[in-house]
Amino acid sequence: MNEDRIVGTAKDFAGKTESAFGKATGDAESQMSGRAREMAGQAQDLYGQAKDAVQDAADTATDYAKDIYNNRGDAIREGSEALAKKVRDNPIGSLVTAGAIGFALALMLSRPARRRQSRGRFNS
Repeated sequence: MNEDRIVGTAKDFAGKTESAFGKATGDAESQMSGRAREMAGQAQDLYGQAKDAVQDAADTATDYAKDIYNNRGDAIREGSEALAKKVRDNPIGSLVTAGAIGFALALMLSRPARRRQSRGRFNS
């Protein structure tokens, strides 16, 4: 709970009290003034609630990012172990896959760069 929520709740309560006093005494001006203060208090309380919600979301995201950062080694280790198991289970398939990836990379890296055609008015 932040300061805006506390102040907003206090204004809301003061506005209700002033509005009730105006109603009891028949003073329409006090009644309207109390109602206005009550509305301002409710708005400030809602603003405080929104701030709290944003802060909670930011805290949750920060905690999540810290957990990911702290456990990054575990994920890499588990992935490496899973890959090693696949290679042990199917060595021929792994060799063919690695060869195909190497061949594709060699083709992509050995191709000359594409020339960009100019799109001007005076093409030759």
